[in-house]
Amino acid sequence: MAAHFQLLKTDTATAARRGRLQTLHGVVETPIFMPVGTQGTVKAITPVHLRDIGAQIILGNTYHLNLRPGSELVRDMGGLHKFMGWDGPILTDSGGFQVFSLAKLRDIRDDGVAFQSHVDGAKLFLGPREVMTIQANLGSDIAMVLDECPPWPCERDACAQAVARSHRWAQQCKTIATDNGFLASGHHVFAIVQGSTFDDLRREAAEGLASLDFPGYAVGGVSVGEPEPEMLKQVGATTPFMPVDKPRYTMGLGTPPQLLKMVALGVDMFDCVLPTRVARNGLVFTPDGPINLRNEKFRADPRPIVEGIANYTANFSRAYLRHLTVAGEMLSGTLLTIHNLHFFLDLMAQARAHIEAGDYGTWHRAWIERYEAGLK
Repeated sequence: MAAHFQLLKTDTATAARRGRLQTLHGVVETPIFMPVGTQGTVKAITPVHLRDIGAQIILGNTYHLNLRPGSELVRDMGGLHKFMGWDGPILTDSGGFQVFSLAKLRDIRDDGVAFQSHVDGAKLFLGPREVMTIQANLGSDIAMVLDECPPWPCERDACAQAVARSHRWAQQCKTIATDNGFLASGHHVFAIVQGSTFDDLRREAAEGLASLDFPGYAVGGVSVGEPEPEMLKQVGATTPFMPVDKPRYTMGLGTPPQLLKMVALGVDMFDCVLPTRVARNGLVFTPDGPINLRNEKFRADPRPIVEGIANYTANFSRAYLRHLTVAGEMLSGTLLTIHNLHFFLDLMAQARAHIEAGDYGTWHRAWIERYEAGLK
C-alpha cells in the first residue's frame, strides 16, 4: 500500500503531530476539524461557504443516507460528492453509532446488527458487507468499519465482548474492501478502537487492529456520557498504541479546549455537530469563551462576533446577528454556522502553525486558559 499519510513534524513537549493525508479528492492538512454533513448537507450552509472558511474534508452519515434517499440512488446520481455538490474529501461513518444509540430498536448479533428504522419502523440489517457496500455506493474517500460502541458505564465482560466483536467486524470489512477493489482504487478504510474505560482493553484493541494494517485508525466510544477527565484519559490510553505512520481520528467531539487537549495527545482528525447545532440556537464561539447572542447586552453591540476573523459573518454586527436570532430568521442559522465552523477550522490552522513553530505546548495551554477564564 502506497504511503498516503506523511508525518511532517512532531511536537517535543507534547504528542501533537503535524501531518498530511492524501485522498482521492484532495489533500487534508492535519490536525483538522471536519464539519458534519449528516444528510448530505452541512446544515444551513452551502459548499461555497465551506470552501470560503477553509473546510478541507466533511462527514456524511451512512445510516441516515442509506435510509434517505438510499445509497443506490446516490450511487446512480454519481456518488455523494456529485449529489451534494462538494468536490473535496468526504469521510463517512459506518452507521454503527446510530444503530447502537437506538437501544430499544436493535439486536446485536455476531454477524451484524438487526434494527428498526427510526423513520418508518422498517426492519433492516447492517453487517460488515452491508456497511462497506453502502459506503462504496456513496463513493466515500474514507469509510469507517462497523463496530460495537459500548455504553458508559460498561461492565468489563460486556466491553471485552464488544472489543472482540469489533475486531472481527473490522477484519471482515477490510477483506470486503480489498476484494471489491475499494482499497486498491485509492479509497481508505479506518478501523475503530473501542475499550470503554478499560486501559488494557483499549491497548489490546489498538494493537490488534494495528496488526491488520488499516490506512487509518479512530478512537471510538468516547464522549458517550463519561466526564471529560475520563474521556481524555481514554484517548490518552489509546493513541500510544496506534501506528505512528497512520492518521488518528477521535470520533464525535468536542469543545475547542478538548480539541486542543486531544491534539496534544496525538490525535489528527476530529468531527462534532457542536458548532453547527449551537449556532442554530444563537450560541457563538470566541477566544474568551462562547457567548449567547440572545443576551440583551448585545442588542446594540456594533462589533463583529470576533475581531480579526475574516469570514462573511464578520460583515455583520452582534446587534444585527442578535436581531436575526431573536426574530427567528433563517439567515441567523446560516451566518452563525459560518462563524462557528470557521472558528473551529481556524483553531486547527493555528494548531498546525504552532506545531510547526515548535511551541504548541505553551501556546495551547495559554489558549485554553484564556477561553476557560471566559466561562467563569
